[in-house]
Amino acid sequence: MNLKELKAVEIGKRVLEEEKKAIGDLISAIDENFEKAVQMILNTEGKVIVTGMGKSGHIGQKIAATLASTGTPAFFLHPAEAIHGDLGMISKGDIVLAISNSGETPELLAIIPTIKRWGYRVISITNNPNSTLAKESDVHLYLNVKKEACPLNLAPTSSSTSTLALGDALAVALLELRGFTAEDFARFHPGGSLGKKLMKVSEIMHTGEELPLVKPDTPLKETVIVMSEKGFGAALVVENKNHLSGIITDGDLRRFIKKGGSIDKSKTEDAMTKKPKAVREDMLVIEALEIMERYNITVLPVIKEDKPIGLVHMHDILKSGVI
Repeated sequence: MNLKELKAVEIGKRVLEEEKKAIGDLISAIDENFEKAVQMILNTEGKVIVTGMGKSGHIGQKIAATLASTGTPAFFLHPAEAIHGDLGMISKGDIVLAISNSGETPELLAIIPTIKRWGYRVISITNNPNSTLAKESDVHLYLNVKKEACPLNLAPTSSSTSTLALGDALAVALLELRGFTAEDFARFHPGGSLGKKLMKVSEIMHTGEELPLVKPDTPLKETVIVMSEKGFGAALVVENKNHLSGIITDGDLRRFIKKGGSIDKSKTEDAMTKKPKAVREDMLVIEALEIMERYNITVLPVIKEDKPIGLVHMHDILKSGVI
């Protein structure tokens, strides 16, 4: 690297170190007010209305989105729009989360008196515990940022990072205390990669008449026909009231023939794999994929009480978009 490239790397590392230190200072500032804010939100029947100007507003939009996607109803309200009618978006039981590094943002201070007069509670995030916004709030969360990562100590850098981290801390605390589950998360993320990673096996498995079922004493040549007709390159072997006793795949057939076995003269049990790997219908697709990769297999039976109720092929997982 040339001197300019080296200087850029040094600057980048310095900025990250400054922001790392700011997060450390924020951790030390977390106190009973954080607990009060969390409990206030947990106990409300309304929403969290996040508001802020400039960079604080951008961070506030992300905080509102994180809260909403993790079980706490929330949306972002632009303070400049609020004073021109959008205050009507706030309703009974709502809590306002106001963000301002200085605590003296004019647009925020213009709406706080009205919000308080209407009886709505306010949680504020600022870097000045003696600011007007902090004093007007029911609960104040202190950022404790000593210095911005910007060499001029002007551009919101460490302060915006700390605010974002504090918003994440609030969202995760609320998530855990609400008992928010992966299933809940999936309901709020039906699209995109997040939703797909939370997809259940039951959503992609083949069932009913699609299942290639044979018995241990089925002539192997008949099983080969079933495997070909169903198109999975495998058949599930069942006995004793439909309990799964094995699986036979194209790979099993090749290995059987290589050892001198005869398709015309053998039964399915002669070539099948006993006690095959299987999954439950409520298992995540991504977990089923991990099993396939670990054991180098492409087909998995889906069982319930040891009976096959479905089948998942690697092609189904690829089509699902999980990977």
